Parts: sequence; C-alpha cells; structure tokens
Amino acid sequence: MADFDIAVCLALMDLVTAVAARAADVIRQSSREALRRKADSSPVTAADEAAEALICQGLKDLAPSIPIISEEQAARGEARAPGDASASYFLVDPLDGTRGFIEGRDEFTVNIALMRAGLPILGVIAAPAHNLMWRGLVGHGAERIATIGMTSPTPIQTRPRPHKPVVVVSRSHLDPNTKAYLQTLPQGVTKAFGSSLKFCRIAEGTADLYPRLGPTSDWDVAAGHAIVRAAGGTVTAPDGSSLVYGTPDLRIPQFVATGDSRMT
Repeated sequence: MADFDIAVCLALMDLVTAVAARAADVIRQSSREALRRKADSSPVTAADEAAEALICQGLKDLAPSIPIISEEQAARGEARAPGDASASYFLVDPLDGTRGFIEGRDEFTVNIALMRAGLPILGVIAAPAHNLMWRGLVGHGAERIATIGMTSPTPIQTRPRPHKPVVVVSRSHLDPNTKAYLQTLPQGVTKAFGSSLKFCRIAEGTADLYPRLGPTSDWDVAAGHAIVRAAGGTVTAPDGSSLVYGTPDLRIPQFVATGDSRMT
C-alpha cells in the first residue's frame, strides 16, 4: 500500500465503492430525525452515526494502516489533522447534507476520499436517494455508476465551457462573498444544489463552475475534488493556488471548482 501504484489504487477504488454503497443502504433505512446538535449547532441523525460506523470499520478492514478522519469523529474530538504533510489518510463525510436530509430533500451524499501528500487522489461519492455513485482516480479517469444492480461504470468527463455556463452553488450555505462573485458572471445560469452533488455535476459535464467563497470542512471537499480532477477539471483557491488540506482546524477557506475552461 505504501507506493499506491495504479493497480493498487484501482483495486482500492472498487473496494471503497462497495463500502460507500453499503453506507448508502444504511442511510436509506435510517430515520431522518435529528438526535442532537453539535457544538456548531449542526444536527446529527442516526443515519450519520450508522453510516460513519460502517464506513470506518469497512476502511479499517480494507487498509488498516491508513488513518481515517471523519466528520463525526472530529466533532467528538477523536480525530486530528495529520502532523505529516506527506501522510496518506482517508477523509470521510458519512452524510453530507444532513440538514437537507432532515428536511426531506434528496440531495444528501456519502463522501470518501483518499489523501496523499496533501491532496485527494481518489474519491467516491454516493447519492443514496438517486441510486447513483460517482468515483474518480486522479490520472486515470472518473465514472458514474447506477447502484441498483451495480451496473457497469459509465466514463464521465468535464465539458468545454459554454457561453452561458451553468454555475452550481450551495442551497443552504450561499455566503455573501459567493453572491458577490456571481454578480461578475452575468451570462451564467445559477442552480442550487445541496451537498457534494455540485462536484458531481461538474465532473459529468452538466455544470461548469462551483464557487464556494466561504469556509467549509476538508471532508466536504476532498472526494469531489478528486472526482473533478479525474474528470478533467480543477479545484483550486480563487487565486488559482492549490488547496491546503490538513490544517489544524481541518477547514478550506475558499475554493473554485471548474470543468474544462475552453469555450465551445
């Protein structure tokens, strides 16, 4: 596992995909009621906890030497940023979009990423309510999978940017800086989505730009980052510099995800 060659990564991606699919099943069978509130006032449901337990155990069984940082573990003080910038570890959001999940929306996801040397190299995102998954391995490509029957993966890639690009934004976290940024894109068509589905839309070529100019957590971004990169796009800071993962607070201040910047 230390070298992460292509064969190892492809085999690991299949195994992580299976773990994410099982977590999606658990979420579909769980209650949408909030159990409690975390310190930041965000809600936690039984689905969050059940999916996290399944994913963490599944990843430990697959790769016991690779540490795991997950959202709920971090909230409980049980996970910390790696001290070594070159470290490999998993980043997990067992249920991204919990608020929408509680409200009955269908845009929640499961996010699993493999980090190496400070950047995500592998990402898997499952959308339980849509029976869909997206996955990508940087340098190899990205795919979409219908989870009912686990049909053969369909290759996906970003598209050349149209003259009226589709700009996807957060449904529940549309901050003032992002709103101001949207004013600079008068030709853009804005669509709101919850969770990491926004990255998936860019990776599959149905959206072109995703600006998030407010802070968010590492595990909200990493899996989508890997999938967009694998599909031919980029995820960077607004000034074009690389994102910095693994800070003490495990937060990304701002980012912009883009598909193929060439114009049609």
